[in-house]
Amino acid sequence: MDWFENWFGSPFYKILYQNRDECEAHDFTVELINHIKPAAGSSMLDIACGEGRFAIHLAEMGYDVTGIDISPSSIEHAKAHEADNLHFYVQDMRFPFYINYFDFAFNFFTSFGYFKYDRDNRMAARAFAGALKKGGILVIDYLNYRKVLKGMVTEANIERGGINFHIKKRIENKHILKDIEFVDQEGFPRQYTEKVATFSLEDFRLMFADAGMTMLETFGDYKLGPYDAEESTRMIMIFKKD
Repeated sequence: MDWFENWFGSPFYKILYQNRDECEAHDFTVELINHIKPAAGSSMLDIACGEGRFAIHLAEMGYDVTGIDISPSSIEHAKAHEADNLHFYVQDMRFPFYINYFDFAFNFFTSFGYFKYDRDNRMAARAFAGALKKGGILVIDYLNYRKVLKGMVTEANIERGGINFHIKKRIENKHILKDIEFVDQEGFPRQYTEKVATFSLEDFRLMFADAGMTMLETFGDYKLGPYDAEESTRMIMIFKKD
């Protein structure tokens, strides 16, 4: 299994990241929808949806939302929230899903750039584009690696849920790696490594151009402020299918 299958499906992932700001996620969704102004009842795809927090928010706004994720345990949790306009499926983002079907697709919270080989990232880009109707809109929310590197703490200990997580961060082969080591509640040592590519705005533009998409807009934070390559906390990109 790839690292993201092992880690994202692990109960320890949820323990480590239990303090994520749900209000921020909700406010970002509202801000984004107010900006892109989807028609009522638009069909939407949340790619790498995890347990569905963004998909749930979108469905509550009245849209027809489908969430996909590679983790069966995450999708099992998400399915508890299913409704007439909200459905979840286990799906690898690299492979086609509902061709030419959705009006909008979203990839939130740096849920891209996980793969070892560039061909896999390009496969994913083509699958994203393929899921959209002609003229469909894709939104990708990614980290701004230059800002991350400026403030990167290379080693830290974080206490969550009675577990002491020892974390080391490093750069290797144009990827940011986060090594996570801890002893679980049963006394067993465990180790996971997160890995995400240091893609620039131009990397994304070229990758998705090859998939038949044009970059329309960029933003630098969850309030949709302007993007600055050195200082923005996020790299939020809006594409249109040609």
